[in-house]
Amino acid sequence: MIAPPDRMPLPRAFFDRPVLEVAPDLLGRVLVRTTPDGPIAVRLTEVEAYDGPNDPGSHAYRGRTARNAVMFGEPGHVYVYFTYGMWHCMNLVCGPEGTASAVLLRAGEIVEGAELARKRRPSARNDKELAKGPARLATALEVDRALDGTDACAVGETPMRILTGTPVPAAQVRKGPRTGVAGEGGRGDIHPWRYWVADDPTVSPYRAHVPRRRRS
Repeated sequence: MIAPPDRMPLPRAFFDRPVLEVAPDLLGRVLVRTTPDGPIAVRLTEVEAYDGPNDPGSHAYRGRTARNAVMFGEPGHVYVYFTYGMWHCMNLVCGPEGTASAVLLRAGEIVEGAELARKRRPSARNDKELAKGPARLATALEVDRALDGTDACAVGETPMRILTGTPVPAAQVRKGPRTGVAGEGGRGDIHPWRYWVADDPTVSPYRAHVPRRRRS
C-alpha cells in the first residue's frame, strides 16, 4: 500500500541543508510521535533556527559537550534538552555532520491523538494550547531525554518521524527575533531566525529575554 504524498516521511537529504533553509521549510510538516498508547501527530506552526558555532544563541556555540553531542552528528536526528530544571524541548539536527545546527520545534497543531495529548497537558484550556510553546509541545508528545539521539529518518519502526505534510506557502511565513534569547543572539536585526505561520492560533507569543535575578 502506497502512502498519500502528505504521509510520506521526509528523507535525510531534507535535513542535510543549511539550517536557515530547513527551518522555514519545516512549517506545515507533520511530526508523528509513536507511544505505547498510540500515535500523536502535530503539524508544525512555529520553529527557530540555531546555527551552531556561528550562533551565540546556540547550545553548540562554545563547542561540543555531553549534553549537545547529538547536534554534531548526522542530520535528521532528534536533540532533546532539559531546561529550567523542569521542561524538555526538542530540536531536529540539520546541515552536514559536524556543523551542529538544529531547529527548535516551538509550536504546532495536534492533528492526531488529541485525547492522548490532553491527558499529558491537562492545564491546556483548549486544543489550540496543547502544543503552543516548545515545552508544551514536548510534554504533549511525551518527549524527554530518553529520546535524545532518535533517528527521525530511520527506516522501519521509530518513536519519532517527520512526514511531508503540506508545506506552508512563502507568503504565509513570518520571521522575527527568537524568543527568550539573550544578547546578540536575540537581536532580530542580526538573527531573525524564528519562523511561524501567519495568523495561526497555535503559535506562541513572542517574549524577549528577561535576565533572571540572583538571590542575595
